[in-house]
Order: sequence, then C-alpha cells, then structure tokens
Amino acid sequence: MIPPTNNQANPKAATSTDLPLNGNLGTLTTGSGNPVLSNQTSQTAGYYGPVLVQDFHHTDKLARFDRERIPERVVHAKGAGAHGYFEVTKDISHLTCAKFLSEVGKRTPIFTRFSTVGGESGSADTARDPRGFAVKFYTEEGNWDMVGNNTPIFFIRDPLKFPDFIHTQKRDPRTHLKNPDMQWDFWSLVPEALHQVMILFSNRGTPDGFRHMHGYSSHTLKLVKADGSFHYVRWHFRTDQGIKNLTAQKAAELTGTNPDYATQDLFEAIERGDHPSWTVSIQIFTEEEAMKLKYNPFDVTKVVSQKDFPLHEVGRMVLDRNPENYFAEVEQAAFSPSHMVPGIAPSPDRMLQGRLFSYPDTHRHRLGANYLQLPINSPRDSVRYQQRDGPMCFGTNGGRLPNYEPNSFGGPQEAPETREIDIKSSVEGIIGRHSYKLTDEDFDQPRALYRLLDAKEQQDLVDNIAGSIAQAKPVFQRNILPHLKRIDSEFGSRVEAFLKEQKSGL
Repeated sequence: MIPPTNNQANPKAATSTDLPLNGNLGTLTTGSGNPVLSNQTSQTAGYYGPVLVQDFHHTDKLARFDRERIPERVVHAKGAGAHGYFEVTKDISHLTCAKFLSEVGKRTPIFTRFSTVGGESGSADTARDPRGFAVKFYTEEGNWDMVGNNTPIFFIRDPLKFPDFIHTQKRDPRTHLKNPDMQWDFWSLVPEALHQVMILFSNRGTPDGFRHMHGYSSHTLKLVKADGSFHYVRWHFRTDQGIKNLTAQKAAELTGTNPDYATQDLFEAIERGDHPSWTVSIQIFTEEEAMKLKYNPFDVTKVVSQKDFPLHEVGRMVLDRNPENYFAEVEQAAFSPSHMVPGIAPSPDRMLQGRLFSYPDTHRHRLGANYLQLPINSPRDSVRYQQRDGPMCFGTNGGRLPNYEPNSFGGPQEAPETREIDIKSSVEGIIGRHSYKLTDEDFDQPRALYRLLDAKEQQDLVDNIAGSIAQAKPVFQRNILPHLKRIDSEFGSRVEAFLKEQKSGL
C-alpha cells in the first residue's frame, strides 16, 4: 500500500462566514509553552508503525485529558452561576460594622451559584428538589459567602444527621436506583423534616428556572456593631421577576426533553440583557426577643414569623454577566458559611455550626488545600498569612517572609480592632448530647403552611406527596400517615384516600 500524501492526510477545513472569528491568537503550545508542530497527527515509526513514547505532546495531551474531571460535589452537584453586584439601598450601618453595608449606594461585586441538592452533575435541574442559593460577596474586608437555599427552612436540625439524610436522597447501595423506601422511611422516623417536605412537594418544589425563586439564609445569623453589640437576622432574597413554578407534569417532561432547562434559561436571559435581580431584606430581632419566641430561632426546621418580625430592605442583587468558562468559574466556585467578614457572625444554630466545618472541608477534598487561591474564590484584596505550600500553590507562596508567627522579622500583623464576634453574649452549659424532643410545636408550622395554601395548591400538594409515597412499600406508607394527620387531619386523610384509590398496597 502507498501512504497518502500530506495534503491527503491533513485536509484543510472549509472556512465559513457563519463562524465567529477571533483572529490569530498566536502559536499553539504545550502546557510548558513549547510550540506544537502538529496537533493532528502523532509521531510514529513510519506510516504503519507504532506511536512513539517520545511524542510528549501526544502523551501529555492524553494524560491531561484523563485528569480533566475533579470530584463532583456530594450535594449541589448540578448548578449554574453568574456574576453581578449587590447595591445597598437602605441604611443598616446602625446594625453592623461590615464595610460593604456601610452606606446607601455602595456596590459590591458578587458571584452567585444556583443548584439542585440531591442529583448528580448530569441530572435534571428541573427535578423536585430544594435549590441551592449561594452568593459570594467580594468585599474590601475579604469574602462573605451567604450559603442558603430557596426555602426558609431545612429537613433536619442537627448536623450529625446530615450524612444519613443525604444518603436517603441518593442511590440505593444495592440497586444504584433512587429509592422512595429510603426517603419515606427516614422522614417517618424524623418527622420534624415534614415542614420542609411539604414545601418540597408543593408547587415551589419545582421552580420555573433559577430566576423565579426566592433565596434565604435559612439559618439565623448575627449582625455585629463595632462596640460588640449585635442583633440576630435572617436574610431573604426575594425575586423581582416574580415567583413562577412548573407543574409536576411539566417538570417531568423537561427532565426528558431539556434537563438543563434552568441553566439555559439563566444564561440566555443574561446574554440578551434581561438581567435578573432580587430585593435583599432581613428580619431583625434581639437576643432578648429570641429567648422569648415560641419557636427556637436556632432550629432551622422553623421559620421566624414575618408578622412578628417583618422584612427590612437592605439592598438589591443583580446578575449581569455570564461566566466565560463554566469549569473555572462555576464548577470550581467554593462557598462556605464560615467565610464571614467583620460585622457578620454565626448564631448557635446547630446545623450552621456543622456547616462551618463541613463546607471548607469538602472544598479541600474536592479542589485541594489551596482552593481559596483559585481566581473565582480569591478575595479582591491581597491575602497575608503564614500558611504555605500544598498542591497547586499559586503566586509567590509568601516569598522570603517567615512562615510562622509571631516572629522578629516583620510581616502581617493582627488587627485587634476587628469585630469578629460579639462581646455581649455568653455561652455556658453542661457538656452532653442535648437532644431536640419532638413536640406538638413541630407540627404547628406545617399545619399553618397547609392552611395558607389555596384549594388548588392544597390539591397539588396532596397529589404530589401522595404520588411519591405510593412508590414506597406499604409499611412506610402506614408509618408516615399518622404524622401527616397530626399536621392536619384533613390533609392526612386526603393523602390516605389517594393511596387507597391507587391500590398502592396500603
């Protein structure tokens, strides 16, 4: 056989005026900056010979390709993000010393990531699932990450149960399928979750994209003044586009026809100049008021009544720029509620306390010890500390400065004037495992939620939740029904009637 000539082996691609033209961007190189002779053909020993190991461009390209994927997030794997800004619209400088909140009109650049919770990276973003709502504020005092959801509450109130809960939302260890038995078994044994479960199976469990949903801190946080006094707050991000939800049928249809519906909707809206925005508000209450509340404000399965503590506007969040590279800016984005600026501090919320550790820990596993050096995660101001080395360390790594403190050679100094925490509250108690007890109060707010819904919304909730329960074994159906009836006897009875009509085995 006669080998083809070079012009036969390397045909030139046809040009098209339909293609976007960026012009000549310079010589193609290897990762080490060496010019590449050919990106089309490997080095071989003759036309019919084997590929040579000495072809570094070939081996480097394949080896690098083999390592393109990093571990996906255990939760919140499927998501989309965008850049924008936060602008203060109302003065709250009397509540906090945080500089980015110091005056009306002040703007702070942000990056926001929306996500589903339980599904994998390739799953549908229209699934019935809570939505993650995380905002990174690039302030002059470092980054503040507001890491919340599109619901004001959560399923559990002790972080020790978080791995167990998430396991029930993932895949069965034997079949590798989603398993309704796992979900309803867990929820029947942890019925304080039913407040969030009711939101999940209401129409708000399938929002119409990311632009038409609210966001919440869910946890109670603190705003701290320079003198150390503080107020408790809960943050609310209310969509200016209005709430829109998908029906269960439409969400299921999109799962098959466009599993990236929400991601596409957000990207295309920003690209055409239709910039989504949210009005940012807080609920404010004192420590004395917190201690007098009927419902524990540090229990994230409970809301704080807006009738008692109405919303106070703080600012406006606008998303006006899409990422240039999804992996670099969205996949590598790392949010943690432990990233706080002076003037914002945590509350005793147990779930929050667990997340303060867990979130940065998972980033160190997923992205490496130097994840905060990645451009999307790094603060706008310079970082000065004695932490050194580790995989993928960028920059000068501290140069010649000492990697310990205190030292006699100079370097960054402590800032004793920084208001990291408040100085007005104290914590003391007997060390032990102080368990939450299930009481009638755990069913008050779910009952109020059900009775707040109009007739159609109630029917949708019954249909959605009963349709899911019907997929579980009869024993788990029987176990959950008494809890639903304890919320509201009519509600539980309607679910029971649905299950019997479906001949689900109840």
